[in-house]
Amino acid sequence: MHNRTVVTDERGYDGAVPEPLETAALYREIARDEWSRMAADMPQPLTQSEIVQLRGIGDRLDLDEVREVYAPLSRLLSLYAKSTKRLGADTSAFLGEADTTTPFVVGVAGSVAVGKSTIARLLRELMSRWADTPRVELVTTDGFLYPNAELERRGLMDRKGFPESYDRRALVEFLTEVKSGAPEVRAPFYSHMRYDIVPDAHVTVRRPDVVIVEGLTVLQPPPAPNDIAVSDLFDFSIYVDADTAHIEKWYVDRFLALRESAFSDPNSFFRVFAELSDEDAVAQALQFWNEINLPNLDENVLPTRHRASLVLQKGASHAVDRVLLRKL
Repeated sequence: MHNRTVVTDERGYDGAVPEPLETAALYREIARDEWSRMAADMPQPLTQSEIVQLRGIGDRLDLDEVREVYAPLSRLLSLYAKSTKRLGADTSAFLGEADTTTPFVVGVAGSVAVGKSTIARLLRELMSRWADTPRVELVTTDGFLYPNAELERRGLMDRKGFPESYDRRALVEFLTEVKSGAPEVRAPFYSHMRYDIVPDAHVTVRRPDVVIVEGLTVLQPPPAPNDIAVSDLFDFSIYVDADTAHIEKWYVDRFLALRESAFSDPNSFFRVFAELSDEDAVAQALQFWNEINLPNLDENVLPTRHRASLVLQKGASHAVDRVLLRKL
């Protein structure tokens, strides 16, 4: 249960006990209805068909959620990006140098199956519609996983997604180039169908206004005191949070949905699961969850939540219940 006790308060809210005081004091806690009021003067940014194309399997993203939660968030991020760019220009002017403002980098972290990939895609689309941030690129840390052959050599195939399964140095070097203002930076490409890095395929970032970096462990502290953390290169970070029991259910539901779709593709790494019965598929999904994804969440992902600039807390329906925004 996210190592937290579930309670029902006087308002009937069935959620988690608040963060310890020293952590809670860092954030403004904003209830869903209060947050949604910020969208009052904003037009509906997307159509239902666009939302369907953006959401991942199992996500229940709809027009209301986009309008009430993610449109205001995209506007806030656009304002942060604009302010950071202005500060960069003022700093350059102070130093008597040419303006060399670099991309605004947003990190999106959270558990498997919590919906962070959908949120990252959605924010890319929404932020690009604001005048201050028209060019937005998305990079996932899956591309920085070691290739399967290397994971096999290191005995890490069953630890895929854990911090040690990533080429952290390559990810830091990639983001360092982005933040240095390099005109073109390449990231490796990962195929979920093949469950592996695709040789000679790349995602190319050409100095956009915003780069969104999505991944499980992007908020991890550095492995050694003198190392650079991936999050040191973020201008803003988001943690997508939910009760562990809810995430487990979403994970199993997604596995069952994939069995009927992507797993049935003859080119899919997971095609061996396509013919499983419902009972066996649930059992297999729970095994993956309990042996791999839950330990990774408890040991490596959840402990980084307090490092985020903003926390989106979801309820059982996949909808955001409240927002925690770090105080400036």
